[in-house]
Amino acid sequence: MRQLLNVLFITKPEVYIGLNGENITIKEDNTIIARYPLHNLEEVVCFSNMGVSPALMEKCVEQNISVCFLTPTGRFRGRVIGETRGNVLLRKKQYRVSDDENESLQISRNFILGKVYNEKWQLERYIRQYPLRLSVEDMKKVSERLSEYMGEIEASENLEQLRGFEGMAQMVYFSSFDHMILNQKEAFYFHGRNKRPPEDRVNSLLSFAYTLLANDITTALETVGLDPYVGFMHQDRPGRASLANDLIEELRAPIANRFVLSLINRKQLKEDDFEINDNKSVYINDSARRTFISEWQKGKQEKLTHPYLDEKIPWGLVPYTQALLLARYLRGDIDQYPPFFWK
Repeated sequence: MRQLLNVLFITKPEVYIGLNGENITIKEDNTIIARYPLHNLEEVVCFSNMGVSPALMEKCVEQNISVCFLTPTGRFRGRVIGETRGNVLLRKKQYRVSDDENESLQISRNFILGKVYNEKWQLERYIRQYPLRLSVEDMKKVSERLSEYMGEIEASENLEQLRGFEGMAQMVYFSSFDHMILNQKEAFYFHGRNKRPPEDRVNSLLSFAYTLLANDITTALETVGLDPYVGFMHQDRPGRASLANDLIEELRAPIANRFVLSLINRKQLKEDDFEINDNKSVYINDSARRTFISEWQKGKQEKLTHPYLDEKIPWGLVPYTQALLLARYLRGDIDQYPPFFWK
């Protein structure tokens, strides 16, 4: 359990959430293990299978505290809310900002600054940790070029320019991705990003990780009351979660890319964990997919200090934190959206 920005996250799966006076109680094996006062909460997010008492839901409805239900793996189930207040105002502001290119540019620049910063930081971590196993000089040149693109991104005058700089920075970053694959290089090579379908094992893993991360971000946006289908940098398209596609950018390197490299370098997945179809597309097999998801869920429990909040949280709450901060910005509670700068 963790209270974060007036949102209580119940992350233990086998607990029952009840009411005692003006307090939320968390029970495990019929024993109360935690209490939280209701008066300073605006939302409760439950990853629990065991449920919430009707009395607590009634109290939350009375006090305009939304209760959001997710599966233990993070899939959105639904939300119980009282009289519609904050969410409709928040979404109306989101739609207005989405229709204003200048306002959209302000937010989108921060998404992409966070993305390129985190990619640069990932390269620097590998340079520092594995200087004898890498082409340090080549990777430092890439890191310097990413710094240059950060300056261009910050100075971009419209969304088209921003998309152009983001695309060029991606080409530069992925030119060094193969260097960070330290083991099993004959089977796990990377010659560039490809998808639909993935043509090698690394791209297959990246695509799967991005799919899981996008699901987590879509759920996080739904949870805080934002519309995941209305974005600022990615244009609206029926069926596409454009805002989730915006927010995923800054989290690709520290969450998805880092995870994929770890699976390969720790040899948790092997060459024969993949299937190659007749059209040469490469997919992870069922057994390895279970390993992937299991390790993905374990990784969510690891802790980090959030760079903006300066508070220790699990990695699994990073998408929710960023969604909350975006909602705070749109409400006018903070001056700008603070991107996730990995440290």
